[in-house]
Amino acid sequence: MTRPEILFPLYAELETLEGVGPKTARAFAGLGVERPKDLLFLLPHSGIDRARRSGLRDVVPPATLTVEVTVGGHFPPRRKGGPYRVMVRDGQGVEFQCVFFHARGDYLSKLLPTGQRRLVSGRVELFDGVAQMVHPDHVLRPEEADELPEFEPVYPLTAGVTQKAVTKAAQSALARAPDLPEWIDPHLKTREGWPDWRVAVGAVHAPRTAADIAPTAPYRQRLAYDELFAHQLTLTLARQTLRKGKGVETRGTGRLQAQVLDSLPYAPTAAQTRAVAEIAADMAAPLRMNRLLQGDVGAGKTLVAFMALLIAVEAGGQGVMMAPTEILARQHLEGLGPLARAAGVRLELLTGRDKGADRAAKLADLARGDIHVLVGTHAVFQKDVVFHDLRLAIVDEQHRFGVAQRMELGAKGQATDVLVMTATPIPRSLALASYGDMDVSVLDEKPAGRKPVKTALISAARMDEVVAHLTRAVAEGRQAYWVCPLVEDSEVLDYASAEARFATLRAALGDGVVGLVHGQMPPAEKDAAMARFVAGQTKVLVATTVIEVGVNVPNASIMVIERAEIFGLAQLHQLRGRVGRGAAQSTCLLMYQPPLTEGGERRLQILRDTEDGFRIAEEDLAMRGAGDLIGTAQSGLPRFRVADLERQAALMEVAQADARRLLAEDPALESPRGRAARILLWLLDQDRAIRLISVG
Repeated sequence: MTRPEILFPLYAELETLEGVGPKTARAFAGLGVERPKDLLFLLPHSGIDRARRSGLRDVVPPATLTVEVTVGGHFPPRRKGGPYRVMVRDGQGVEFQCVFFHARGDYLSKLLPTGQRRLVSGRVELFDGVAQMVHPDHVLRPEEADELPEFEPVYPLTAGVTQKAVTKAAQSALARAPDLPEWIDPHLKTREGWPDWRVAVGAVHAPRTAADIAPTAPYRQRLAYDELFAHQLTLTLARQTLRKGKGVETRGTGRLQAQVLDSLPYAPTAAQTRAVAEIAADMAAPLRMNRLLQGDVGAGKTLVAFMALLIAVEAGGQGVMMAPTEILARQHLEGLGPLARAAGVRLELLTGRDKGADRAAKLADLARGDIHVLVGTHAVFQKDVVFHDLRLAIVDEQHRFGVAQRMELGAKGQATDVLVMTATPIPRSLALASYGDMDVSVLDEKPAGRKPVKTALISAARMDEVVAHLTRAVAEGRQAYWVCPLVEDSEVLDYASAEARFATLRAALGDGVVGLVHGQMPPAEKDAAMARFVAGQTKVLVATTVIEVGVNVPNASIMVIERAEIFGLAQLHQLRGRVGRGAAQSTCLLMYQPPLTEGGERRLQILRDTEDGFRIAEEDLAMRGAGDLIGTAQSGLPRFRVADLERQAALMEVAQADARRLLAEDPALESPRGRAARILLWLLDQDRAIRLISVG
């Protein structure tokens, strides 16, 4: 599919813009600007009031002042490198100085000729009672005064690019912006009072007041919506492509599921029953399933996952469950073992450690269909792993599968249904951004018999009391985690702080009672230390945050988190979820270093007051922002240039509904609005979407 001709001018080289040479063009890349169209979406982040004043008395320094002055005498520096001063007088007869460093006298006498009038604009400050404007931002002749806007936009910068250069290049790019056909639903556009695209783009680059720069300004809202709408179109197209893959209709008989439910000492929650029903309906449909199972820590995802695997087995097929690490794969195996025995199905583990004859035997059994459910690490992706009839793949989403990997996984069994599990409660707006191509099942109740974890805040000054409490607990046969803080992003220091804490606890509790796990250890040692703790040989496990991922030790009922105030909310919630898994009353001690910042205190209080992961996630989003919430680097969260996921979360839902509606009515985007939407996809670099349409 070729690029629409109407966009050609916006795809030209940057050097074709006014004031951009090869060197500036290279520097612009640091702002993500490679084509003129990128400048349209490089929006000002703030503005400076450059309204004319009649004199210095109209402002209270330090402040920005724009005023017409008469230039007085020049005073070159007395010593090398000193300031060059130019006296000026405003219309009210008040004198102040314009000060320059490292400037040439001949240049300054041309810029500010004595006896002439000039418009100067810059920041005025008082130094020893003398008003000075150091390096004015603008010096113009009176006849050029109209070139300076009353409110000047301030753009993000990078090395080698000045405000002047960005402003000039942006204006030059704007001059090329064509009138584009409308891709927004007309009713929505009228209801929101949004302007046309061309008008909106012009307006965001020419704000008149600070309110025009806020995310709530209609021009910005409109462009943010365009971005979210294009993103949702891409996800919806990906979803359709995944679904076009004809699914196999997998219908369970319910026999094995009933055996498992009979063997359980408790009844499943309503949320679990609902999730299983949603999954069963998807698997029975002729389209491929692409569903996200979202459940808070301890909401019972394992049972739901196993029921789904049993549907595949009941229908004569096989299921696979993938975990990001070997420790977690083994835990899934242990967690699913009793359920598999109750159902009488064969469950096996495949990891990178399987070698030689053992591995060959497993692969042969798998290909014959003798293994019903396989649990493994990404080793199950290898070429020689062949299933007899794979119906369902479950991915335990600690390792952030992106849309691309989900498509790859589906290719293993030609029509495999895919279920992704995540233990991170994600606020709805973010779930739509990362998983908009999937249907979502939410487990929002805790299974019966789970006691809430008591959470207490305690100052680091009371460390001795905590150690004494721990000594008593260990004597009673309980186990505890002790999480050390991540120090200044340095693994070496982390390791030192964990080692030091390990030493003090070992001295207090005795040899062989305390184990240590941190990021610097070789994986085999880490596994061995974890195994000793799981087996109950060590009673206290000192760890950096490596333990937040899915570890299950029911006997561990105490969680101490040192310097809790420097952790994120979601992280603290995940860590706390490691205890409270057994029959004993569990406690989580959040140790902090006073004085707490306002944000730190708020985080710890929210955690003390609630165990609801979704509420915690919403608060976390409000406090920290989307990128931090799921660690932008590895989150697969799209980077938006205009849209702001925290403040414009509601727009995301509208965009998803709109994108799905448009593609339902016009799957190939051939209608006038569909063609306009194609232009939008090109404009916003959603080339993956464009390939999906052309394939479809």
